[in-house]
Parts: sequence; structure tokens; C-alpha cells
Amino acid sequence: MGFIEKLIAPVSKIVGKFVKDKDLAQTLQAELNVEILGLVGKELDAQKSIILAEANGGWLQRNWRPLMMVFFATLIGAHWFGFTPENLTETQIADLYELVKIGIGGYVVGRTVEKVAPSIIARKG
Repeated sequence: MGFIEKLIAPVSKIVGKFVKDKDLAQTLQAELNVEILGLVGKELDAQKSIILAEANGGWLQRNWRPLMMVFFATLIGAHWFGFTPENLTETQIADLYELVKIGIGGYVVGRTVEKVAPSIIARKG
């Protein structure tokens, strides 16, 4: 929710700066907050539909990201054991390492959401 708060805070300042009637300012702020949260909800729905489309697709469509991570991790492992291709620079190796770190972080977050989401959905239903 941090990014939503970062978005709402500047809007609150603008409303407070230009609207002198406190009741009107609070009403406008509440309406703006509802609109912002609605937009965030639409963005999350769009992301969800992309994930569902990939999950319901074919084997390669579901597994291309993990395959890429295995490939990048293998390149890094090969480098550690001294089997780096001659045309792979240290900068490229550092970039691969960053990709693997981001991918592992995304995997951990994704698995956490995958495990927690059913209980959240059950509470809403």
C-alpha cells in the first residue's frame, strides 16, 4: 500500500491548498481516494488477467520465465567454475547476476501471494 499512500498524500495537499472549506475539502479528498483506489484495482485486475492467461496457456507459455532463470543461473554457475564464454564480459555477468536476484525475489513474492491469496479470497466471499 506504500505507493498508494505516496499518491494520495500529494493529492491531499493540493486539495487542502486550494479548497478552503474543510467539509468540502474532506468530501473531495474522499472522492479522490475512491477514484485512486478504483484505478489501482483496475490495474491489479489487468495484471491478474495476464497471469491467468499465462497460467492457462501451453507448457512453454507457463514455464518460459523459470526456464530463463535456470539458464541465467547456469551461466553464473559456469562463471564461478571458470567456464565463462570468452565473449561474455564482466558487466554482462553482473547484469545476469542482477536478473537472477530479481527473478528469485519475484519468485518468492509470487509464491507467497499464491499461498496467501486463497485465504484472502475466501474471507471476501
